[in-house]
Amino acid sequence: MQQTEFLNNIVFKDLKNLNKDPKKKEIIYFSEEDFQIVLERAEHYGISIYSIETWKNKKSQAISVNEDFRKKATDPRWYKKAFLTFKTTEKKLNYSATYKVSNKLLARENLSKINVNDK
Repeated sequence: MQQTEFLNNIVFKDLKNLNKDPKKKEIIYFSEEDFQIVLERAEHYGISIYSIETWKNKKSQAISVNEDFRKKATDPRWYKKAFLTFKTTEKKLNYSATYKVSNKLLARENLSKINVNDK
């Protein structure tokens, strides 16, 4: 399993990508409610989040990065605080982020798929 597959099949599962722009198809952004779920799943799996970007009317509004908080990308304190700041500053924003799924997690996920298929 590759990072994109892991994100799409596990982290973003059952959530709606609000980006309909074919020129920016690599950017996946979510409503505030769905992004809250993304952050919860990222914390659960220990996924690194390097930046959070807010969107309104299909235009980027603001970006926050983990280095601004002097925290590791895997530390949920930074992205929870950034998200809270964004959502209290302005309502009805959409959110995207940059992620990294560790090779260890991808390997574990691949191994679990193999074990399930062997049964």
